[in-house]
Amino acid sequence: MPIFHVKKLSLAFGDAKLLDQVDFAIDANERIALVGRNGTGKSSLLKIIAGEVKPDDGDVAKTATLKLAYVPQEPHFDATLTVFDAVAVGLGSAATDLIAYHHALHDAGEGDEAALELLGDLQHKLEASGGWHVEQRVTAVLERLGLDPDRSIDGLSGGTLKRVALARALVAEPELLLLDEPTNHLDISSIDWLEKTLATFNGAILVISHDRRFLESFATRIIELDRGQLTSYPGTFAEYEKRKGDFLNAEEIANARADKLLKEEEIWIRKGVQARRTRSESRIARLQVLREARNARRERAGNVKFSVGDVEKSGKIVVELKGITKSFAGATESAVKKTVIRDFSTIIQRGDRIGLIGPNGAGKSTLMKIILGELEADSGTVKRGTQLEIAYFDQFREQLDDESTLSNVISPGSDFVDIGGNRKHVTSYLGDFLFPPQRARAKVKSLSGGERNRLLLARLFAKPANFLVLDEPTNDLDIETLDLLEELLQGYTGTVLVASHDRTFLDNVATQVFVFEGNGKIEEFAGGYSDWQMQRANMAAVNAASQNAKQKAPAAKILSTNHAKVSAAKLNLSSNEARELDALPAKIDQLENELETLQKTLADPALYQDTKSAEKIKSLQERIAKIELEQAATMNRWEQLEANR
Repeated sequence: MPIFHVKKLSLAFGDAKLLDQVDFAIDANERIALVGRNGTGKSSLLKIIAGEVKPDDGDVAKTATLKLAYVPQEPHFDATLTVFDAVAVGLGSAATDLIAYHHALHDAGEGDEAALELLGDLQHKLEASGGWHVEQRVTAVLERLGLDPDRSIDGLSGGTLKRVALARALVAEPELLLLDEPTNHLDISSIDWLEKTLATFNGAILVISHDRRFLESFATRIIELDRGQLTSYPGTFAEYEKRKGDFLNAEEIANARADKLLKEEEIWIRKGVQARRTRSESRIARLQVLREARNARRERAGNVKFSVGDVEKSGKIVVELKGITKSFAGATESAVKKTVIRDFSTIIQRGDRIGLIGPNGAGKSTLMKIILGELEADSGTVKRGTQLEIAYFDQFREQLDDESTLSNVISPGSDFVDIGGNRKHVTSYLGDFLFPPQRARAKVKSLSGGERNRLLLARLFAKPANFLVLDEPTNDLDIETLDLLEELLQGYTGTVLVASHDRTFLDNVATQVFVFEGNGKIEEFAGGYSDWQMQRANMAAVNAASQNAKQKAPAAKILSTNHAKVSAAKLNLSSNEARELDALPAKIDQLENELETLQKTLADPALYQDTKSAEKIKSLQERIAKIELEQAATMNRWEQLEANR
């Protein structure tokens, strides 16, 4: 039974039909992902469902008691509120007393006697209305999202505002949760938390997202909005990609056949007088149908055309960092400095594709700016290589002037750009990034988030470069554009340094990752995000085994020391068993020594910097597993023989 459905829904902006007579339904507890190219109308559909936008035509129906919560792509709050107030507002009428209690509690802590009296009245009200359960819900969600309840909304970053909006929606415990690009501005740990939260959410979810791993984690149905129509694909995101590919191939074949038939019929209708006298009325009618079908056909939007102009190779060493440390002062004079990079040394070589992984505020952008020379390190040295041509993608898009036109952003003062030695008109070049000719003179401030990212990429690739520094380039990009960007970077012969929270993107692009582990510590690992996760799990297992071995070591030493004293007492053992018991302490010592050596080798970061060491790592892990099994069996055998003795 659907809890929400629309029939014959239509919406247009100017001549562009975003929704063209679409039908759509949501069942209870469904997990739906809404995907499609940027600008196709996904956010508009979500706003119609949320009741914030009215369609041009069609029926919208829902169950009478449906409780719905909507988190927009760019949430806005009253700047005078605290985080607690902004989240509690999601509770509706239950929020008033709760917000008043929270403020009275804060004022009472400051010594306000009037607040103390008010606190007692509010406590009684909350007890009578069951408000404590509600307060616990708000507090629990704030803690899980790492939000300070007393902090002012004013001045919060985009990522923090997104977490506040998510918290406000979740405390309401809706039956239908609408999320527009919820992973934008969230770091990997927050995305992981969101995935786990949605997995246990008791209600239906409709999400717009271009994060492929996030979609794979929860979606049970994919709805694609393409050329004004909605197509439903039951199953996971991986299954959708396969079925979508099959659908596009079939559509291309059908369109080719229709175009061929139309061409043949147009030739027939234009034949000489004799042919026109004898032409069939039914054939003329069919030609008219073919013409109308071709005129009505909406072609899929083209793909972005990425290319990087050829430039002379850089030196073998691109950047060498030695002992880099960088700290920032706290928000107040008494606050302790925050160290984001501590004594970090590395060498970036030509052809490296390095991904930066870490939570928001960990220092990824700071490291990039130190490498670029935009920031000075507190200590340490930065040595940049020769013949460097750097192109920098700024996650905050500060390089874009809102009052500038698109063409002026790409080629200031000129109508042409030089791409790989070929002169190209700026309008044509913008077309490669899906900007129609009429928008070349439009101002930057008219662009959506995805369009701004495309424009910044267009500007980035208009300049020949052998070192790409990309800070969160994947935000707001649709899946097709992400795929093409990955393909470009995989075949790029220069050097890439990229910070991203898109785990699939890192897996597909990075050959090495720098992981910001907190307190200024940065570790290097070979491979992408999944490789780092695997190596981290292996190292955790090694550390656990090492601790286990240390706990068993005293027993082995006691066994070795006292064995001579008790050997004469082996009255209940055979001669073979006695000899076996005599040999066990030495065998246990040998296994412990070998295990310790292998663990040290596997824990050495240098091992993971060699891309050819995968087989060696696998061999070490297999040998450690065998030793641990043999060690356990040997200890069990010793205990058995001791018991027999």
